[in-house]
Formats: sequence, structure tokens, C-alpha cells
Amino acid sequence: MRILVVEDDRPLLEAVATVLREESYQVDEAENGLDGLYLAQQGIHDLIILDIMLPDMDGLSVLDALRKQGIALPVLLLTARDSVEDRVKGLDSGADDYLVKPFATPELLARIRVLLRRQSAGAPDGELKYGELVVKCKALEGYACGEPLKLTLKEFELMEYLLLNREQILTKEQMLDRVWGIDTGAGLSVVEVYMHYLRKKLAPSGCDRYIHTIRGVGYLLKERS
Repeated sequence: MRILVVEDDRPLLEAVATVLREESYQVDEAENGLDGLYLAQQGIHDLIILDIMLPDMDGLSVLDALRKQGIALPVLLLTARDSVEDRVKGLDSGADDYLVKPFATPELLARIRVLLRRQSAGAPDGELKYGELVVKCKALEGYACGEPLKLTLKEFELMEYLLLNREQILTKEQMLDRVWGIDTGAGLSVVEVYMHYLRKKLAPSGCDRYIHTIRGVGYLLKERS
């Protein structure tokens, strides 16, 4: 799972990012609203932790822009404001949850888990299913027709991303940014190579049929008609 943290308080940003990485989340960081909006628009994250008071563009404006663009991924607002009016305004703007600073790390992690479970349609233990494919997010395990797949970390992350976005076309650029990171020096060919590896491991069960190449664009996970 990949989380975007948008927070202008550098020590707090680093602390939150460290905690999330210790919990095995992938993390991208932004220190102002404009950078946060740009990263959120890339379509590679599962959740955004968004501070309200940000330079360049405040958090509520970022949230409003995302919702108007049809980007519906979960947003957890962080703020020092504790009035009922501020909380209502944040939720009415399209936020999924609201956490007041200072907050306890266990509460932050619990709220993240709740939002990600909703994102995964309530699947138990972060388990994603599509047809004969299963991904157990916490255990970093993939299955095809009930049989475990011996996946590398990158292969697992690709399979997880495909299941999270089943029946949606993913561009190679999105997959590269999601799995290898926005600042990676790798080229798009690495996506093609690892998709080949993933298909090869799905082939014995016949589950490679779920992965469709969209020529010149990327890939689509969908059951054949």
C-alpha cells in the first residue's frame, strides 16, 4: 500500500513517514499544497494524509480540487483546529476522516487501517480477490487458483496494484511510479520486464489470462468475456 503525506511541518512529516515505513507502507512526501496536489493526481496512492494549513495551497483547496477531478481515494485530514465547525467543514469538503494534532501514533495507524479496509471493499485482513487471484496485503503473498505464488517484492506490488485497480487501465508510467517510486531512475522497460515475470508465474494456473496488454498504454486486469 502506498500513502502520500502532505505536511509542511518537516519534523512531523519525517516522523509520520518513518512510522508508516516501519509498518511496511510505501510513502511519498510533500511539504506544500501544490506539490501534494500534483502527486495525488498521479493515481498511484491508496490514501492521502493531508494537513489543512499548507503553503501555496491549503489542504481543503487540495481536497476540493481532487474531488472535482473525480479522484476518490481516501483522505485523512490532519489539523491543529479542534472546533466542531472546522471538523464539519473538512468532512463536508470530501475528507473521509479527521485527526486533530497532537495525535497518538496508534490512533493514526488505526484510522489508516480503517480507511484502507474501506478502500479494499471490506476485505478481511487486507485480502484482495478477483476471480481466481488473491493477494494478502499484510503477508505480502499472492495466490492463483488457491496455490501460493513465489513472488518477488516488485512482482507482488504489481499484482496488488492490478487487483486494487481491477478492470481499470493502468499506464506504465503509473505502474513505474507506484512500484519503483516517483524519483526512480528506472525506465518504463522495467515495468514490461516485471509484468513478463508476473505473467510467467501466473501461467501454470492459467491465470495469466486476467492480464491484458493495452498496446502503447499499459495493462488491464480483467476476466475474459
